[in-house]
Amino acid sequence: MSEGHDSLGNPVSSADSGLLAGIDDFVEGFLRYETRAAGILKTAAAASDHALANAYAGALFMLLESPEAPVRARPFLRAAKAAAGTANAREQAFVAFLSAWVAGDIPKALKLSEAIVEAWPRDLVAVKLHQYLVFGDGNAPEMLRIALKAAPHCQDVPQMHGMVAFAHEQCHRLGDAEAAARRALEMTDREPWAQHALAHVMLTQGRIDEGERFMAAAAPTWTDLNSFMVTHNWWHLALFRLSQGRVGDVLDIYDRQCWAHDRDYSQDQIGAVSLLARLELAEADVGERWFELAERLAARADDVEQPFLSLQYLYGLARVGRPEAEELLDAFRRRAEAAPDFCRPVWANVALPTAEGIVAFLSGRPEEAVGHLDRALPNLARIGGSHAQRDLFDQIRLAALTVRGRWAEAQQILELRRGFDPDGVPLNRALAQAYEALGLPEQAVEAERRARGTLERVAG
Repeated sequence: MSEGHDSLGNPVSSADSGLLAGIDDFVEGFLRYETRAAGILKTAAAASDHALANAYAGALFMLLESPEAPVRARPFLRAAKAAAGTANAREQAFVAFLSAWVAGDIPKALKLSEAIVEAWPRDLVAVKLHQYLVFGDGNAPEMLRIALKAAPHCQDVPQMHGMVAFAHEQCHRLGDAEAAARRALEMTDREPWAQHALAHVMLTQGRIDEGERFMAAAAPTWTDLNSFMVTHNWWHLALFRLSQGRVGDVLDIYDRQCWAHDRDYSQDQIGAVSLLARLELAEADVGERWFELAERLAARADDVEQPFLSLQYLYGLARVGRPEAEELLDAFRRRAEAAPDFCRPVWANVALPTAEGIVAFLSGRPEEAVGHLDRALPNLARIGGSHAQRDLFDQIRLAALTVRGRWAEAQQILELRRGFDPDGVPLNRALAQAYEALGLPEQAVEAERRARGTLERVAG
């Protein structure tokens, strides 16, 4: 069997230049979030007897994050298994990993991806997919561990430093996260995952103006990227501008970027839900935008593939009173009873009460919403998503408290939030409202002064 290598030096059971180019387009495109990764479908179609090409095509479909993902992945998995007899050991290991993933056996898939990284530490597709799967379980330390296992062997690859950066950030190791992100960006200015990790650091540390400038300067490099990476990095820029009180700019980002690419894709949909929800929680008028978004979300009425995603589908549907919201809530209840053992507690004890809290909040039952969310929020990290993304659910609880006039509790939360959003316009206006209600007019004036100062600074 003739053998070649991919661009990272990993063995590939073919020396055919066309096939190797297709493999490289997938590997590099996947790590860099570039659209060229989708070319693996054409490569696999032209090489139905090549295990790795077909396994990569199957993995691409698994990233659809929907009930149809395994359905669309299985034909490629079958082709990969049929060709496994002529594949090398690394390729056979990846086919086994994909088989476990498609079957929904995430613990087994993780054992297999770890074995790949152990044997071939420059197989960064395996590293990235391992991170992806544990991110969905909220296991940030495992994201870091697998990245650091590979990192000594991949110091020349900027995307490796980006993966390390985000893992550090999710473990609250912000100094190490920034160092790793900046190292990646010293190697190339086109490393959107490192830019994304650095945006997380700046948001968490309350470096709002700096973060806005950084992401705005990075935006011209967001070309030829897949819809997730484009929309998500613009979403981060929008969060900085929302803090600055630039509501018009945020709505423009929503219209031109966050809801302007693949409107049927999971990540584009939840980014849109999250941004509209945050705008409204900041008392902005988003017009009729919810209705168009909910039309797309209606197809998610039975989608409980991932709790973090499904909760945001539910928010968008419930926000406009779509009947699919009740269907999806029923799907949450069924999933809480019938999910596999390894994830059933998350669905039952975290996802379901969060879902019930969302519906209660949007149905005008704020006290009930607080009760449900109080049960879920202490363990919310287990549903997946990043700190910044899950913050939406804390904001929903805070809004429910204010609707109920529980101002003493709201004040405590708002002042703690000011630690990472010191001069934020929505936050300080909410604080002003809370202090006024609590009979603390001087503190209310101070909070309003901070909000006005930010607006003046940004305008000037």
